[in-house]
Amino acid sequence: MSKRKWLAVYTKPRWEKKIDQHLKERGIETYCPLNKVLRKWSDRMKMVEEPLFKSYVFVHVNEEEEKVVRFASGVLNFVYWLGKPAVIKQIEIDRIRRFLNDYENVTAEPLNFKLDDKVIINAGALMEKHGRVLRRLGNKVELEIDNLGYKLVAYIDKSKVTLIR
Repeated sequence: MSKRKWLAVYTKPRWEKKIDQHLKERGIETYCPLNKVLRKWSDRMKMVEEPLFKSYVFVHVNEEEEKVVRFASGVLNFVYWLGKPAVIKQIEIDRIRRFLNDYENVTAEPLNFKLDDKVIINAGALMEKHGRVLRRLGNKVELEIDNLGYKLVAYIDKSKVTLIR
């Protein structure tokens, strides 16, 4: 049997809990991070659990189990990175679990860079260099990096750039 890895599954909207339960019933290890949120109705307030990542569920599978997940009702596809299903590190899953145990009513917001945002590069040959966003290009950003009296322009993957606040 091949090695298990964590993968992200893209689901139909509002199907996260259903898919999580369905796959667990089929023997697949899953993780659907749930956020405790206080909701108000006209007659009461209630603490409810909502998926932290809308339309996503994490699965811990081997190659054979990937096929079961792919064809499960409500699953649209795996999340891909560079043409292959994106593998999530165990440490990242553990961080999400710890964070949700410690905090309630959290939000997960995609990191969007805007023109002229100041950033720092956190990986690669230009690591720890500061830059300014010139353009967004899908999963990359075009940065202006002032260095040694020259203006350098680099196209860097968004995952390797951190916004300076």
